[in-house]
Amino acid sequence: MKNEPFYLKVPGSTSNLGPGFDSIGLAINRYLYVSVQLSDQWDIHFINNEVPLPDIEENIIYNAAKYVSDFYKKELPPLTISMQSEIPLARGLGSSAAAIVAGIEIADIILKLELSRTEKGHFASSFEGHPDNATASLWGGLTVSTHSNESTETIIGPTPEVDIIAMIPSFELKTKEARSVLPETLAFSKAIEGSSISNVLIAAIFQNNWELAGRMMERDIFHQPYRAALVPDLAKITALGHELGVYGTILSGAGPTIISFVPKNKGETIAKVISQTFNDYQYEILRPDSSGVTKVPSFPGNRQLI
Repeated sequence: MKNEPFYLKVPGSTSNLGPGFDSIGLAINRYLYVSVQLSDQWDIHFINNEVPLPDIEENIIYNAAKYVSDFYKKELPPLTISMQSEIPLARGLGSSAAAIVAGIEIADIILKLELSRTEKGHFASSFEGHPDNATASLWGGLTVSTHSNESTETIIGPTPEVDIIAMIPSFELKTKEARSVLPETLAFSKAIEGSSISNVLIAAIFQNNWELAGRMMERDIFHQPYRAALVPDLAKITALGHELGVYGTILSGAGPTIISFVPKNKGETIAKVISQTFNDYQYEILRPDSSGVTKVPSFPGNRQLI
């Protein structure tokens, strides 16, 4: 290939949507932009961002790309990878999954593998350990997935016509810490209840019944009851949302970002009211992204980056 850069645009994501634990993902319109060019040595860096990056051998993009190249017993050439990101780190908005998807896309292009999206989805889900954020960043829209060592099966749902209020706190919450509070086992009867709630959630979204979907989001029993102590404002913001016409309020992924699904074009108005009571958050009005990872002609220019 010619030694010219190519550019990728990868959406962030929110996951779980309450009871769809490790299964449901939704791409959002905040993006990781990546420039890739052949080089004499490896270099991965942010542009206009002071966030320090780990050594190359510990970098997520590098390791995701190497994961694919090792599988096919091919050697990755050295690359210069430049990034701009609108996705805040360690806030439950899919920054790691976006980087994983970028790495797999880079390996596919550089090594001319011509992988299908299904194959890319399995690599991404295997690397991350679960398919929710990864499939959303890959496919775009709403994804419902199941993952095993052998395969990753994904259904692409309708892209929701809603606004999403993201309430982003100043503190980080690592996924490892958020998973440490979860129980190792769940009673069979509780698992059945949790599964039925998740089933109704998906059916409601597919029927565009957001009042019912919102109620199901808030009835999760798989993870939010255990993680609520890590995000103390969740219950209070949820209660206020009921007064303001919010469909449902949940943790975004493992948290600590709290998200509320609200009627389309009502996000700014409702967020302004919530922010008057809970003013320690950065408020972002998000919308679902329907495109997933794409090649683009260039970097985005002077976008406002988180």
